[in-house]
Amino acid sequence: MSTYHLALRCARHLSTAASAASAVKPITISQVKKKLNRVQGPDEGIKIYSDFAAANGTYPSPASARHAQELAVRRLANSHRFSDIETFLESHKSQPQITQEPFLSSLIRSYGFAGMFENALNTYQQMTDFGTPRSSLSFNALLGTCINCKEFDRVPVFFNEFPENYGFEPDKFSYGMLIKAYCEMGSFEMAIEKMNEMQEKGIDGGAISFTTILHSFYKNGRNDDAEKFWDEMVNKKGCKLDVGSYNVRLSQIHGWKPEVVKALIEEMKNAGIKPDVITRNYLITCYCINDMMDEAEEAFKELLMVKGHRPNAATFRTMVFYSCKKGRYVKAYKIFKLSVKVGKIPDFNTLKYLLRGLVNMERMVEAKAMVRTMNKKFPPESLKAWEKLVDELGLARVETEEELDSGEAEGSHVEESKKEST
Repeated sequence: MSTYHLALRCARHLSTAASAASAVKPITISQVKKKLNRVQGPDEGIKIYSDFAAANGTYPSPASARHAQELAVRRLANSHRFSDIETFLESHKSQPQITQEPFLSSLIRSYGFAGMFENALNTYQQMTDFGTPRSSLSFNALLGTCINCKEFDRVPVFFNEFPENYGFEPDKFSYGMLIKAYCEMGSFEMAIEKMNEMQEKGIDGGAISFTTILHSFYKNGRNDDAEKFWDEMVNKKGCKLDVGSYNVRLSQIHGWKPEVVKALIEEMKNAGIKPDVITRNYLITCYCINDMMDEAEEAFKELLMVKGHRPNAATFRTMVFYSCKKGRYVKAYKIFKLSVKVGKIPDFNTLKYLLRGLVNMERMVEAKAMVRTMNKKFPPESLKAWEKLVDELGLARVETEEELDSGEAEGSHVEESKKEST
C-alpha cells in the first residue's frame, strides 16, 4: 500500500469515527489483539486499528487505544515501512485530542517502538504549538523512546533541561529511566548517585532502581561489584527489595545448584516477599538441569495451584523441552495441551522435539492432534517451518489420506441414502 493510500485510509477512518461509533458495536482491546495475532500483514493491522477506532469513538480510552496503536505500528516497523508509520501517526495530530497529554504521549511512544527517535523528539517539542500541557507523563514517554532507540546519552541531557524549562517534577519512572541510561553507558557511579538522590527526595521506586543497577553489574560481568553492591545496600543500608531483585540474583547462581536456589527462595519468603512465576521458573529450570524431573513436575503442579501466579510461556517451554529430552513424550504432550488451553504455547524450536518424539513412539493419534491444533491456532504465514517438519515426518500425507477416506465414506453414505429414498 502506498503512503498516499495509507494517509487516505487513516484520514477517512479517523474523521468518520465519531459518526460510525453509534452504528458499530464497540470492540475490546482483547478482541483487537486476537485479530492482530491472526494476521501478519501490516495493512491488515492498520485496518484492524482503524476499525477499532471507528467502533469506539474517534479516540477511545487512552490505555486501550495505545495498545492497539502500538500493535499496528509494530507491524509496520517489522516490514520496515517507516514512511507509512510517519503518515499514520502524523494523521493523528489533526485530531482535537492532540491537546490531551495522554493522546500525544502515545504518539511519542509509538515512534519510540518504531525506532524513530527524531520524530518522537519533534512531537514532544510540538506540544507548545498544540497547546498540550507537559508533565512527567509525556516526559517519560520521551525518555522511554531514548531507551528504546539506544539514545542513552540524551537521557541525562533531557533530565537536566526539560523539567526545569517546562515546570514539572520527574517521578520515580523518570529516575528509573535515567538510572537505566547511566547503567547502559557504564556510568554505575552516576546510577548509584541518582538512586541515592531518589531516596533523599523521598521518591519511591528504590527497589526497581536497585534491581536495574544489580542486573547491569551482572550483565557486564562485574559479579564482584554486584555482590558488593548487594551487601552495601541490603545488609548495611537496609534497602527494601522486591521480587525482581531476588530474581536477578537467582539468575546468576552458578551451576544451578538446587540447594542454593531453594535457600535464596526461602530467604525471600523470610523477608516477606512472595515468589512469582519467574522465581518458580528458576526453580523448575534448576531441577530440570540437574535431572530431577520428578521434582520439576511437582514444582510445576504447585505453580498451577498458586493463586494469582499461573505458568507463562517460559514455564511450558522448559517443561516440554526437558520432558522430551528425558523421553517423557506423553507427559510433554499433556503439558502442551495445557499450554494450548491457557494460550501459552511454546515456540517451534521446542515443539519440534515433541512432534518427532511422538512419531518415533508411534503415538500417531497425539501427533496428528498436535498438528491440527497448531494449524488451527496459527496463521499459515507463521507455520512454514512447522509445515516442513510435518511433511518430513509424513504427517501431511496421513492427514490428506484421512480427509480423502472421510470424504469417500461420506459420499458413499449419501449414495446409499439416495437409493433407500427411491
